[in-house]
Amino acid sequence: MSRTAVLTPNGALEPGPLAAILANHAIPGCEITGSGVSGATHTRLLPTPGGPRRVTVTVRSGDVTLTADTDDDDEFAELVRTTRTWLDLDTDVAAVARTFDGDPLLGPLVRRRPALRAVGYPEAFEAAIMTVLGQQVSVAAGGTFGGRLAAAYGTPTDAGLTLFPTPQAIAAAPHEELRAAVGVTRARAATVQNVARAVAGGLALDPAGDHAMLRKDLLAIPGIGPWSADYLAVRVLRDPDAFTPGDLVARRAMGDPTIRDAERLSEAWRPYRAYALFHLWTAATYSGA
Repeated sequence: MSRTAVLTPNGALEPGPLAAILANHAIPGCEITGSGVSGATHTRLLPTPGGPRRVTVTVRSGDVTLTADTDDDDEFAELVRTTRTWLDLDTDVAAVARTFDGDPLLGPLVRRRPALRAVGYPEAFEAAIMTVLGQQVSVAAGGTFGGRLAAAYGTPTDAGLTLFPTPQAIAAAPHEELRAAVGVTRARAATVQNVARAVAGGLALDPAGDHAMLRKDLLAIPGIGPWSADYLAVRVLRDPDAFTPGDLVARRAMGDPTIRDAERLSEAWRPYRAYALFHLWTAATYSGA
């Protein structure tokens, strides 16, 4: 049995960029994207206290429809909350847009897409591993690596989707076996397993936690550098003022400043630097209307 709800955002919605980021970052085998008469669709498993449930979000011009394979009221309510947070539906994007209106770089971008949202990840560990797999490669290549990892160490489900591997499964895998299965370098495979061991050992990527301490803990993991820590602050910790000055795509959209100059320039965009980042990313990568 399935349940459906229409999730109304706080303000307007930019459906094209929202659907694009879901599709571009989808993990083969774990997520399915498509399009229909009603809008772009994205299907995956989301956690509930009773176990993972298959959900489909349909992105439309003014709202998002959530369909979930559950008949339990509490589970469905939890899935609604998770989805609203994941897709950043509760932020007052009009207030964010007003902050950037007079900025010479962001002003035109925001006026073009005033309702752009800072889309996150619904699963913190999955996000951390995909961030590592996406270091210094294209988004498509990172997705390919993630799909291979899931095929090798994830769990097939009756819902027709693979559940992303647990920290324990990745941590316990023989190193060379994992490296060969995913097709990455030994150094990258080591970082994947270092992150898995840290999370299995108690590291919690919790938005409600101490962000400064979490950043310190992340940087202490061999193979995790500032870009990865910054990216996770934006996409997982949901810090609206986080920024990735080392991000190549964002810096190109800024006119190719150095990392230090990108950090300095971003000071003008506080307290919404994460939203500035999404505008820069979208301007650089999204070709839709």
